[in-house]
Amino acid sequence: MSKFRTVVALAGAALLVRRAVRSRMATAPLWPMPALENPISGRPRGRAQRLRVAGRSQVAEGVVRLRLEPRSPQSGTLPGPLPAWEPGAHLDLVLPSGTVRQYSLCGDPADRSAYTVATRLIEDGRGGSREVHEKLAEGAEIEVRGPRNRFPLERSHAYVFVAGGIGITPILPMLRAAEASGAQWQLVYAGRSRSSMPFLDEVERLGSGGRGRVTVIAEDEDGRPDAAALFAGAPQAAAVYCCGPEGLMDAVAAALPHGSTLHLERFTPATATEGNTAFEVELRRTGGTVEVPADETILAAVRKKLPSVAYSCEQGFCGTCQLRVVAGEVDHRDELLDDEERRDSMLICVSRARGEKLVLDL
Repeated sequence: MSKFRTVVALAGAALLVRRAVRSRMATAPLWPMPALENPISGRPRGRAQRLRVAGRSQVAEGVVRLRLEPRSPQSGTLPGPLPAWEPGAHLDLVLPSGTVRQYSLCGDPADRSAYTVATRLIEDGRGGSREVHEKLAEGAEIEVRGPRNRFPLERSHAYVFVAGGIGITPILPMLRAAEASGAQWQLVYAGRSRSSMPFLDEVERLGSGGRGRVTVIAEDEDGRPDAAALFAGAPQAAAVYCCGPEGLMDAVAAALPHGSTLHLERFTPATATEGNTAFEVELRRTGGTVEVPADETILAAVRKKLPSVAYSCEQGFCGTCQLRVVAGEVDHRDELLDDEERRDSMLICVSRARGEKLVLDL
């Protein structure tokens, strides 16, 4: 789940990385995306559709790949092409339980007959990956929303890609695109072991016969990646794309060469917890107010009064809890809304008030 269009300097890296997740440069993406309708504000957002699991395979230890195709209509006519997407895009999967999770598209954008996603089973996670692994058998149907892109691949003469584990999924279509464009590129791909790293064979093939260079770091053989070595031999003023665990992204930000631009895709939102203060939220349509303590989200506080309020991911990714803001200044901490949407709406699962009060259209 895009975004990611700002220059990140070493000074103040943590703050600037967070800003990079929201701001944009004037550089155009390699592929234009069609505008889809946002059901809340009328602005672009992904549409919902029903797809079936047409193929399922294990691509690494604990990682399954799903090929999602349109359902065959009863009339026998072939379904039309799926909405277009570009490298870095993702789908929202509405799982059988109603939970919404985001998964990067890792197939070929030219293949409009299906979408391909992959997910790793997280044993101590919140249940979404387990549902994918245990409930989405071949032939199952699922609602998807999107595709949407908050991690677009921009035009550049050179790229540096850094992927950690399942973070290779949004990077893989970027590698293919960079190779096809004739740009210089290099990839650092890190994981616990080679057997746990999905799409490793394809990645190594791309690096062996083209313009790119691939460095594979398996921790059980090579130890943890050395931050100083991440950019060894990197081209100057490259566009740097990173997806992986928080520690890896911090290391990339700290070692970023001067003149490079940094683009991040996070597994979880980078939200600050220190310095939170309590505030009040007025519910304009429902009536009444709720107090939001410093250690509680707006969503949690509102659900005490309105248990039926819509939500899903609770991480600022899916947009289910998006509400219109009638009054008050918002401290936006999500990874989804663009600047236009932030003018009059917020995600109440992660964002907070900058002052003492917010008024929501709820």
